[in-house]
Amino acid sequence: MTTFQKLLAEFIGSVILSGVVIGSGILALALANGNQAVALIGNTIATGAVLWVIVATMAPVSGAHFNPAVTLAFLLRGQVSLTLAFGFVVVQVIGCLAGAVLAHAMFELPLIQTATTERSGLAKVLSEAVATFMLVFAIFGALRHVPRAVPAAVALTIVAGYWWTASTSFANPAITMARAFSDTFAGVRPQDVSGFLAGQLIGAMLATLIARLIFRPGDKSA
Repeated sequence: MTTFQKLLAEFIGSVILSGVVIGSGILALALANGNQAVALIGNTIATGAVLWVIVATMAPVSGAHFNPAVTLAFLLRGQVSLTLAFGFVVVQVIGCLAGAVLAHAMFELPLIQTATTERSGLAKVLSEAVATFMLVFAIFGALRHVPRAVPAAVALTIVAGYWWTASTSFANPAITMARAFSDTFAGVRPQDVSGFLAGQLIGAMLATLIARLIFRPGDKSA
């Protein structure tokens, strides 16, 4: 695959992911008549479904990162060059921002917004570290033992994360930044973004280290 194909795949996947996360949150909350638990169920199902689709269809092209934390993990493992990693992160962020604008346009909302949903505190930062750790760890584990299961591993990890973390498992710096520009169900206040990013990067690095210790090439189960 050419670099252009890889960058385009990462961009399109990021647009779709962000658009679905934000758009499904808008529709879910509207249909749930303000019931946030019901809205979160709808948001969760849509996000998990689209993750499976975009990872399954675009992994052969770019590796289907759609997430700077995942790209960082592959960079630390020496499986992507610094130049390509930088390009991935740029298009991931731009793509997620474009996805937010697309979602707003589809629901006739102001295209650029400032989120007001408060998601601050150490518990939220810890949750993002845990959620991102689980995502990266699941990816490397599936790649080592069941490569065909990577799309399901990614989708199911995020689906579970929506419900067992205090932050509802953003686990993605690019989409975190995009959600700061969406004053909707999926939003996060701009002042809370830095804590989320810190947790996500720490989680990704820890997962990369521990995955290297556990999922060693050539190791066989007992």
